Amino acid sequence: MTPGATVADGKTCFAVRSPHASALTLCLFDGQVEQRMPMARDGAWWRVEIVGDYTGSRYAYRADGAWSPGNGQWFDPAKLLVDPYTTELDQPFRYDASLSEYGVDTASFVPKSIITGPLPEVALHAPCFQHGGLIYEVNVRGFTMLHPAVPQQQRGTVAALAHPAVIAHLKRLNVSAIELMPIAAWIDERHLPPLRLANAWGYNPVAPMALDPRLCPGGVAELRDTVAALRAEGIGTILDIVLNHSGESDVHGPVLCLRGLDDAAYAKAPDGTLINDTGCGNTLDFGNPAVRALALDTLRHFVRHCGVDGFRFDLATIMARSPGFDAKAQIFNDIAADPWLTDRVLIAEPWDIGPGGYQLGNFPSNWLEWNDRYRDDVRRFWRGDAGIGVLATRMAGSSDIFGKASRSVNFLAAHDGFTLADTLAYEQRHNWANGEDNRDGHGENFSWNNGIEGETDNRDVLAKRAAYARAMLATLFCSTGSILLTAGDEFGRSQRGNNNAYAQDNAITWINWETRDLALEDYVCDLSHWRKSKLSQFSAFPEDGTWSDLNGRELHTEGWERPQTPGFRWANDTYGFTVDRTGPSAGPI
Repeated sequence: MTPGATVADGKTCFAVRSPHASALTLCLFDGQVEQRMPMARDGAWWRVEIVGDYTGSRYAYRADGAWSPGNGQWFDPAKLLVDPYTTELDQPFRYDASLSEYGVDTASFVPKSIITGPLPEVALHAPCFQHGGLIYEVNVRGFTMLHPAVPQQQRGTVAALAHPAVIAHLKRLNVSAIELMPIAAWIDERHLPPLRLANAWGYNPVAPMALDPRLCPGGVAELRDTVAALRAEGIGTILDIVLNHSGESDVHGPVLCLRGLDDAAYAKAPDGTLINDTGCGNTLDFGNPAVRALALDTLRHFVRHCGVDGFRFDLATIMARSPGFDAKAQIFNDIAADPWLTDRVLIAEPWDIGPGGYQLGNFPSNWLEWNDRYRDDVRRFWRGDAGIGVLATRMAGSSDIFGKASRSVNFLAAHDGFTLADTLAYEQRHNWANGEDNRDGHGENFSWNNGIEGETDNRDVLAKRAAYARAMLATLFCSTGSILLTAGDEFGRSQRGNNNAYAQDNAITWINWETRDLALEDYVCDLSHWRKSKLSQFSAFPEDGTWSDLNGRELHTEGWERPQTPGFRWANDTYGFTVDRTGPSAGPI
């Protein structure tokens, strides 16, 4: 049975899974007029078939049955439910308290699915990415909202990423692949609207295949065309995808999709309460075959119909839980065996907040992993808290974690936390704009302000910050493994000390292209050109090189272990690099 809405042979068929509902209704919409059609049970599924091609029409579901939230039954025929398999919606999600109130109809504001008809397949090519390359993390909306070369109506969209000015910037940086922060349609967390804030990151999706109309108003075709345009320039596309939870949140959250159809999609403790290993109120249960099927169908859809090169899995530990983490979880076997997915770039964020959630180094051998220990140890070294030994280990691919063939994705900063510039300008988080009395966000960032907290015109402080930024960026570009750069860090982007800017859809997260540090940008472009010329060297650390101190003498145990040792050199016949904390300076030899 094909889930969702399909058009073939002059008929439009609908299928949705709801094992415990007593009745399912298809709701077709023509403007505000709703036409309801009963569906027939077929095992755990419900089906209805209509004569005619309904491509372009809008639809949703209503489910009837018991209302007993304590027993995992949330059936309320007043709630309009989004198809979990939808790929396009007619409008964004909007939070409203009535989404959680039994008996209150929600059809007036819940998005309706758009019937797309058969989607064209994209020819299956090898991924446009080589391990060791530069991954460029992009918040789609914030990246181009202020870009002067992008037409006003196109700013903040997926299509803007294919604009010639954007592609020129990516190529100048020698970007191997862009990593798009979530573009699936999301709903604001319920505490945000009263604060007059909105989710700016997208890590709160409802239906995993549905593209958010704000970011991708052209739907699947817009994403497909953008991926193709980037590929034509030698740039891959990786989607940051959220399969660990949904925007239906905790027991006080909305009834929008899976909760109203099949609440068994969410992991439960023995007493029936929701497991919250994500910190977002619920956790999708990957021990449930239906959840795995939805996840796999989502991945296939984005490869088969959009041509994406890979995925970064948010809180990826969840995918291998049921309820504990299993390094041999079924989902890994399913992905490896799937012809559409087996060769894709697969990147884990290898942690969640649940018991045993930190699993860095424990994902399959063909997966890459975000390495937060790299970020922290590099910052600690340059701040003066760590010696050269730990830095050398991280730069050489973190063999203590991954072995000889590094699977590390090294980064200095990411969307979550301080930007690189703010790491050098703020010792404390400054998240007052988030409306949580500065309690949210990481408390320890291994940051330092170089003498003055925040913005300053003090030349000595600015010079120190500039030197450390160059040294840290050179450290990154000389490191074994793939590397990740968050958009804007190449030219000194600041979030004014906000290290949890998920709710700042405004100038805090929108990149200002007019105030770029062009000298820093030129420096990063030179580093990326050097690295690209030797890219094959960075998937595994060479065994034929020599470590020496800054005077060229061989480093022995005493030098490695002495906290005062300021740096080192490493070189073989192909390339080399140097690190000197006293400069501070670092870079290729």
